[in-house]
Amino acid sequence: MLRVVVLVSGSGTNFADLLERTRAGQVPAEIIAVGADRECAGLDIARAAGIPTFVEPFAPPREAWSMAIADRVEAFEPDVVVLSGFMRLLSAEAVARFEPTLLNTHPAFLPEFPGAHGVRDALAAGVRETGASVIIVDSGVDTGPILARQRVPVLPDDTEATLHERIKVLERELLADVLTGIADGSIDLADHGLERRLEPTADSAGSAAAEEAQ
Repeated sequence: MLRVVVLVSGSGTNFADLLERTRAGQVPAEIIAVGADRECAGLDIARAAGIPTFVEPFAPPREAWSMAIADRVEAFEPDVVVLSGFMRLLSAEAVARFEPTLLNTHPAFLPEFPGAHGVRDALAAGVRETGASVIIVDSGVDTGPILARQRVPVLPDDTEATLHERIKVLERELLADVLTGIADGSIDLADHGLERRLEPTADSAGSAAAEEAQ
């Protein structure tokens, strides 16, 4: 069974879904700790479930903070670390300590619309489809090897909120599938981690916004 540490920053809805799936036996994994860069609802969910939590408040320089949070994560000896709405960029050195076992979901069909505003950028581009992806985190912005992705149609009356909610449903399914695949051996993270980093293609819309969300 996979030992998973989850990092959150906000409401924790995706984390809560993963927790429910693991405890129902749908995903062969155990969430052994939940960490955050601030107090948030995601931590409250973890505490209510009896899961150990930790907070490493962000403080510059980012490199030192990143290494501190990496130390906190490593203390739990996880097999996989999942970024679930974690809204801080980790330094390349911190990422390297976990790669290729550091995973993230993204609300777009990567390499389209990378960055912090994937849903907003898709709507602004007027595309008929966007999507959801699960990737291995590398030192770039949403450029790591893709483990799973699927399209989501953009409806004529979609707002950023309505589109994002439909994408979240798919993100949760993809993450559950990926973790199950890692657990049963059908997904080899070491093999995927050797793949070349994704680079946005010439016809991929969207901007690589690297600014951290506040």
